[in-house]
This record gives sequence, C-alpha cells and structure tokens, in this order.
Amino acid sequence: MRIHVLAIAVLSFAVLSGAAEAKGCLKGAAVGGVAGHVVGKHGVLGAAAGCAIGHHEAAKKDSEAAAQAQAQAATQSAAAPTRPLKK
Repeated sequence: MRIHVLAIAVLSFAVLSGAAEAKGCLKGAAVGGVAGHVVGKHGVLGAAAGCAIGHHEAAKKDSEAAAQAQAQAATQSAAAPTRPLKK
C-alpha cells in the first residue's frame, strides 16, 4: 500500500513540477527514496532529502559551468589580436 502511495506521489510530483525547479530533484528523490526504503522503511524521508541534495548539486554544477564559461570568454577576448585603426 505504501509503495503505491509513494509511486503516485513521485509521479504526480514529476508531472506537476517545472523543469527549472526540478533540476536534479527527481534523480535525487529516486535514489534517496530507494536508499531510505532499504535502510529502514523511510522512503519518503529519503526522497525529500535526496531531492534537496540533488537540487543543490545541480545548482552547484550550473554555477561552476557558468564560471568556467565566463573565464574562457575572458581569456579569449584578452588573447584576441587588435587591428590597427585606419587613418
């Protein structure tokens, strides 16, 4: 019975949540739910914790990628040769 309720909750969450908000959450919730269930019948608690951790890790990955892209753009613009102005 609990597994059906958990499955319905996870599916409804997946359908109703936006892609930007759920980035990393669904994957983390699935892993956390399974881990919580195996450890001691705490699937919902594990899913909630997994969602929070997954979302945090996805946000961290995005900010690192943005910083790397910004650093790469700065090096490319600094290394670009300038043309002399025509007189």
